[in-house]
Amino acid sequence: MVVPLTSLSHGAGCGCKLPAAAIGPLLAGLHHNRNPNVLVGFETSDDAGVYRLRDDLALVQTVDFFTPIVDDPFDFGRIAATNALSDIYAMGATPVSALNLVAFSLEDLGAEVLKAILRGAAAVADEAGTAILGGHSIEDAEPKFGQAVTGVIHPDEILTNAGGRPGDVLVLTKPLGAGAVSTAVKRQIAGAPLQEAITVMTTLNRDAAQAARAARAHALTDVTGFGLLGHLHELTLASGLAARLDAAAVPAIDGVLELLADPEQQAVAGGTKRNRAHAEEFATFDAGVPEERRWLTVDAMTSGGLLAAVPPAYADAIPGWVIGELIDGSRGTIRVS
Repeated sequence: MVVPLTSLSHGAGCGCKLPAAAIGPLLAGLHHNRNPNVLVGFETSDDAGVYRLRDDLALVQTVDFFTPIVDDPFDFGRIAATNALSDIYAMGATPVSALNLVAFSLEDLGAEVLKAILRGAAAVADEAGTAILGGHSIEDAEPKFGQAVTGVIHPDEILTNAGGRPGDVLVLTKPLGAGAVSTAVKRQIAGAPLQEAITVMTTLNRDAAQAARAARAHALTDVTGFGLLGHLHELTLASGLAARLDAAAVPAIDGVLELLADPEQQAVAGGTKRNRAHAEEFATFDAGVPEERRWLTVDAMTSGGLLAAVPPAYADAIPGWVIGELIDGSRGTIRVS
């Protein structure tokens, strides 16, 4: 008997992250690294850390893992690897190597399922030109998979979430809604666009990152478990700015808005509900914004697109959707109209 992987997880994909509202206060109490070679640490909630090895070379390091967001193990491996690589691309860097992180029960699920997960990750590594060097595994009844990824970049070419400027437009390179789709599948809601969501989640952000650099992006991040508003909040905080977001311009995976329009909220993930509660601290919605679009802006996305802050004249150079702009205002606040 084949066990659906999502039936073994308490949350799906990046929706199982610890709440953003809890992470900030926790990290605030930790000692900050004062090593002069640390070019990007955890102070600005950026996508990856950056350590300078020499004047012309820096290491970019990240780690990401989560519970199954789909039942197919090969696709689970592909999504998890694509998601882990995204943090490297979001810094403008090139990934070079990865280590697999495995929590799995061979007794309950069998070796073939784990092999399929690892084959999926290997397929993505081949596409990205990244070497998988090994990994680590533990016994766990709730499966989890991800990668620790190392990239390289010239120290002068790092793109962070802290460089946004007033007047920059915000460009998003993938539609949102994977959190709603995975929740709908888990709860056996008819009509969930699963294959469309898988296609979005397994698309590398490599080309989008190259386009962002060509568009002279001032700031760059990716959109994952904290939702669009959560990650835009981090970008505006780090950049010392506010933002204005056009809810109608935010792209959704085909079929997701219909799922989110359900008044019973059956497709709204637990992580998405936590994201919305957190967003109430820094975001305001105009009265005319429909409920389904409010939920879309906080969808607990897995392996989402890049969010780039670019000069208006270069917005068309990035394949994606212009969804708002950075403005002077109360640091970290967002108006959704």
